[in-house]
Amino acid sequence: MRARRAGILAAALMLLTACTGGARDESADGRITLRFQSLAWQQESVEANRELVAEWNAAHPDVRVEYVQGSWDSVHDQLLTSFEGGEAPDIIHDASDDLADFAYGGYLADLTGLLPERLKADIPRRSWETVTFGDGIYGVPFLQEPRVIIANSAWLRDSGVRIPTPEEPWTWAEFREVTKELSAEGKYGVAWPLKEPVSATLNLSLSAGGQLFHRGADGRVTVRFEAGDEVVPRTVHDQVNSDASASGSTLGSGGSDTLPGFFGGKYAMVPLGFSYRQQIVQQAPKGFDWQVLPAPAGAGGLAQGVSPQTLSIAEDSPYKKEAAAFLDFLLRPQNMVRLALGDWMLPTGTRALKDPALRTARYGWATGTALATHLRPAPAQSVRGYPEWKDKVATPALQEYYSGAIGLDELRRRLEEDGNLVLARYQR
Repeated sequence: MRARRAGILAAALMLLTACTGGARDESADGRITLRFQSLAWQQESVEANRELVAEWNAAHPDVRVEYVQGSWDSVHDQLLTSFEGGEAPDIIHDASDDLADFAYGGYLADLTGLLPERLKADIPRRSWETVTFGDGIYGVPFLQEPRVIIANSAWLRDSGVRIPTPEEPWTWAEFREVTKELSAEGKYGVAWPLKEPVSATLNLSLSAGGQLFHRGADGRVTVRFEAGDEVVPRTVHDQVNSDASASGSTLGSGGSDTLPGFFGGKYAMVPLGFSYRQQIVQQAPKGFDWQVLPAPAGAGGLAQGVSPQTLSIAEDSPYKKEAAAFLDFLLRPQNMVRLALGDWMLPTGTRALKDPALRTARYGWATGTALATHLRPAPAQSVRGYPEWKDKVATPALQEYYSGAIGLDELRRRLEEDGNLVLARYQR
């Protein structure tokens, strides 16, 4: 009943917006209102976004920005509905791996001629590649997070294992041996939270030289599961099924689900996104000693894939220049630092990354910024049909492989044969 009432209310609000023209109209005095839909959800992040909107509004009385709270849980479907209904926000917060279909569908504005040179020059080319589709740029990548290892410092220190640094990381083989050394009866060297296994596997596989998706001269993409692609999944599989150094019970868990066991001394390490540090600071028992370690390195060094958070402008917005001016303000170096600190993530801007607040040893900030230059576009960034391939082929195949239900050869067959059948439908 509660869900039904919420649906009725949402429909009523959408109808009201459609009837009134929403915030697209200029006010009687000529003032423009831009709708900015933010997906910030942590308290510090929401506060930082709202403060910046208030500062813009105070300095720009003729171009007011209205803050609209969105949700990561439903953003794709919500945006698709708003695009098709002609009621999309002017400024859209999303992630780069969600933009391809919106960009190719004509729903997002090409920002190539709208963005100032300062902003273009401050963000590295590798980050711009995550939002480039065809010849256009359809978002500004502004926040990113590497995958790191959160470790129980006392446990590692007492074991005598070598502590890795960004300058001298563990190899994947060394990481496997370390987790075996840290394990004992009922305790595990690592807990892999792999409820969503595809992104973690593909992005970490860049460090081992994995690529998986290969684009031919004709532009068509095919899946090839080669030697570099095997390293990460084989490591996880063997830790769980051969070494008993990784807990099989966490394979279906999200990152937050592993924290109680981590705090309780069941797992020595948990691979997580960099932003999970905030939850750890908030939830860890008093005196719990933890640290941030780089993910293992391989043939590709410390490289790993990321899908940065992005800010885009709706193609239907009549105020694209004004919206671009707001993006320029929001992403000034000092403001980008504020947004990064609020989300416990890394800014993409090179000037912001140099800020001392992001380079302290406390809470592992320095380790994160040391990894920033190694971040690359996620392997599936521009692959049409990736969502279906991920949901129907890769997710169940990886889940079964990690649990020991199928072997490596069957995993390869399903990713390649079944996967290429799915992708082919999007490339005719």
